[in-house]
Amino acid sequence: MRHALALCLTLLAGPLVAQTVLEDFSAPRAEWRFFTDQVMGGVSTGAARIAQVDGRAALHLTGKVSTENRGGFIQARRDLPGGLPAGTTHLRITVRGDGQRYFLHLRTTGTMLPWQYYQAPFDTDGSWQQIDIPLTAFSASGALLRDTPRPEAVRSVALVAYGRDHAADVALARLAAD
Repeated sequence: MRHALALCLTLLAGPLVAQTVLEDFSAPRAEWRFFTDQVMGGVSTGAARIAQVDGRAALHLTGKVSTENRGGFIQARRDLPGGLPAGTTHLRITVRGDGQRYFLHLRTTGTMLPWQYYQAPFDTDGSWQQIDIPLTAFSASGALLRDTPRPEAVRSVALVAYGRDHAADVALARLAAD
């Protein structure tokens, strides 16, 4: 009887989707490329480096975001050539920021133009936080894109300081797909 009850509870709970760690910076799995709005004439400046931040290995994004000259971003991006694992419903990040809002950007097989992406905000509070961001929280940057990115179509993920004049300081210690 006990085994039958356990089986019923397992079936009712639905399939378990294993978390896939995409990056934890203990031994970086992929190259993170840094770039700014200077690729389109903006004047934002900064840097991204893998370093120890408050005792954790992390991607540390810092700089000055400026909206002058139609600019307004700095970012570090890594490719995900195989997409996100099938069944992914959200990304789970471990971050520490300076109390400001930052973003994750996704590019997919459907984001053909350089200014197309999906964006989801997250707020920081000065301490290390674990934040779950559902794929449904990512907004398309234009009308020509699907409403929600499909996991298998995702081709890159970026940590981004965006959209307003400010000094940026945010660190990403872990990125996982659930």
